[in-house]
Amino acid sequence: MTGLGPVAWPPAPIRTARLVLRESEARDRAAFIELFSSPEVRTYLGGPRPREELERAVPEVPGRRPGLFVVDLGGAMIGMVALDRREAERPGHVHPDAGEAELGYTFLPQAWGRGYAVEACAAALGWLADVLPGEPVVLCTQTANERSMRLAVKLGFTEVGRFEEYGAEQWFGVRSSAAPSG
Repeated sequence: MTGLGPVAWPPAPIRTARLVLRESEARDRAAFIELFSSPEVRTYLGGPRPREELERAVPEVPGRRPGLFVVDLGGAMIGMVALDRREAERPGHVHPDAGEAELGYTFLPQAWGRGYAVEACAAALGWLADVLPGEPVVLCTQTANERSMRLAVKLGFTEVGRFEEYGAEQWFGVRSSAAPSG
């Protein structure tokens, strides 16, 4: 896996009680466009992008990259979970040399409030703990995004700082691989 180290990608699909985490496929394109154009989803992520622009720009198989899991419920994409390296130039790090694994997630509004995000993120974090034992994971979200902050706490993240970025106060947390999952 580029960025996270010598990890084979894609892994076999990860199955939870209700979900499958898998690599993206062409059938996910409409859901990717919906995620990026949704005012609700993009409230704390810089705002929605114009649907027409996305229709032109999104590739036939979007999101096909190491670290990005499509969250599938009953054969349909309801969101995505990403594990990336946090860029050194961004504020918020727990290692002096930066580059920590960072968890990110977005879900379609119809999937909100049903526990899918905690289930999917816990599964992705469990996978990461298996392939990179002992790797701490960081998470950053706007303090205004109360849902995301509650999810971070449910996943075992502990606040280690707050800072200003993208014109808003950010909550920055860390989770050791030994933290309880979900």
